[in-house]
Amino acid sequence: QDDMLDNPKRRQALIDALNHRLAEVDKRRVTIDLAEAADVIANDLAKKRSANVEALLQAARKAVADFGAEFRRDYELRKRTNKVLGRYTAKDNIKFDGLSRVSHVTDATDWRVEYPFVVLTPDTEDEMAGLVKGCIELGLTIIPRGGGTGYTGGAIPLTPLSAVINTEKLEALGAVEMAMLPGVDREYATIYSGAGVVTKRVSDAAERAGFVFAVDPTSAEASCIGGNIAMNAGGKKAVLWGTALDNLASWRMVDPNGDWLEVTRLEHNLGKIHDAPTAKFKLEWTHPAEKGSDKTKNGKPFKTETLEIPGRTFRKEGLGKDVTDKFLAGLPGIQKEGCDGL
Repeated sequence: QDDMLDNPKRRQALIDALNHRLAEVDKRRVTIDLAEAADVIANDLAKKRSANVEALLQAARKAVADFGAEFRRDYELRKRTNKVLGRYTAKDNIKFDGLSRVSHVTDATDWRVEYPFVVLTPDTEDEMAGLVKGCIELGLTIIPRGGGTGYTGGAIPLTPLSAVINTEKLEALGAVEMAMLPGVDREYATIYSGAGVVTKRVSDAAERAGFVFAVDPTSAEASCIGGNIAMNAGGKKAVLWGTALDNLASWRMVDPNGDWLEVTRLEHNLGKIHDAPTAKFKLEWTHPAEKGSDKTKNGKPFKTETLEIPGRTFRKEGLGKDVTDKFLAGLPGIQKEGCDGL
C-alpha cells in the first residue's frame, strides 16, 4: 500500500490496467452478442448471459473506482494527520509504516480485524491530551495500548480509520516516597509511575524499599501500569491488599473530549475501597497545551467536581474484584478498559 501511495504514477498504472482488463471483457461480451444475434434460441441465452456479465462489470468497475478513491482518501488523510498531530508530537512519532501498523493489529487475544490507520508513539505524557484532541478532530477511532497483554480485545482496531496510541515510551518511574495523602493523618508509601511502566518494575521498586506492590497480574513482566488501572488489575496479592482501584492515590488521564482529567482520592482508607463508608474523589479538568507552548497557561483547572461514592457499591459482597459493574458510579478511568478515557 505504501509504495502505491508514494508513487501516484504507479498507482494510476495499476488502476488503468484493471480498467483495461474490464474493457476487454466487455468487448468480448459485445462481440459474442453480435455473433449469436442471428440464432433465435442462442440469442435468448446470450441476452441473459450478457446481462449477467454487464452487471458483474458494473460492480467490478465500481470496485476499481472505490479502490482508487481509497488511496486518494488515505493520502489526503495522512497529510492532514501529520499536520494536525504534528502540533502535539514529533513527526517521527506519527507512524504509517507497515511494520508499525501490523504490530498493532492484535493483542494477547490474537484476534485480528483491521489494520490501524496510524500508530502514535508519544515521547512524553504531556503530548497525550493533544493527540486525543487531534484524533477527534480527524475523525479517527482512538485505541490506547500499553503492553498489549489484555484478553478482552480492548486494543484491537475494529475500523480502518483508527489510531492506536502506544504508551510504552511513558516509562517515568519515581522512587518510593512517604507522602501525606489528602485527608489522611499519617504518611504512607507512594510511588509515581507513568502509564507505560512495566508492572514488574514497580513491584521491584517497592520491594527494594521494603514494601509490597499489591497489583500482581500474571502478565506483570509485560503489562503496563496504565492497563493495570484501566482493567482494575488484581493478581494473587490482591486477595490481601486489594486491586488497582484500592491502591490508587491519584491518576491523570485524558477524557473523551481530549482534556486532561486528574483524579485524586480524598480521605483514603488505606485499605480495600469497599470497606470505606464513603469513597471521595476530587476531579480536575485542564486543557492540553500544544507542542512548544507555555504549559502554565493550561495548568489552571477549568472545571472541578467531587465524587462521593458509598464504598459498598464498588463490589458485590464477597467478591475481591467485581467486573460486572463497569460504570463504578461514574468514577473515571478505572475498570473501563479504555472506553471512557486514556
